[in-house]
Parts: sequence; structure tokens; C-alpha cells
Amino acid sequence: MKSNFKDIINDSKPVLVDFFATWCGPCKVLAPILSEVKAELGEAIKIVKMDVDKNQPLASEYQVRGVPTLILFKNGKQLWRQSGVIQKAELLQIIQSFN
Repeated sequence: MKSNFKDIINDSKPVLVDFFATWCGPCKVLAPILSEVKAELGEAIKIVKMDVDKNQPLASEYQVRGVPTLILFKNGKQLWRQSGVIQKAELLQIIQSFN
């Protein structure tokens, strides 16, 4: 997964990675927000869900200490990150500021 992940985040369009866990309540709140963001932005963004329990080395590499943690990448570089639930309007504004 690790080498594949590098390929995914190395895209020229923004890639939003949602580090989540299946047992996490706030992650469940965030999921429909991410779906709405994807529906609104379409092909302008990739949204990737990363289960921290199944991908612990990757979560550790990106210093994910709590879930949910969102990290926005473009061309393999981390542009922004935040832990916790974020509202749709704020997330859209952040993503569009890097486009």
C-alpha cells in the first residue's frame, strides 16, 4: 500500500486523504460531508479513505495521532491537515484555496 499511496498523492490535482477508523464516531459524521464535497467538486479532487487500523505504518509515517485526520496533498506535497470533523463549507473553501 505504501508505494501505491505515494503514487496516489503525487497527483497534479488535490488529493484529500481521510485517515479514519471504523469504530470512530466523528469519522462516521465526517463521511457524508466528504461525499457531499466530492459530489460538488467532482473530478477536481480525489478523496481517499485510509483505515488507520489496517494501515498503521502509513498512519505513523504521517503522524496521525487521532481520527479523523484529513490531509490535503498536491504533487506529493502536504498542503494542509486537520484533525476532527470539519464542516462542508469550510472544507470546500480550504480545498479551493489550493487549486
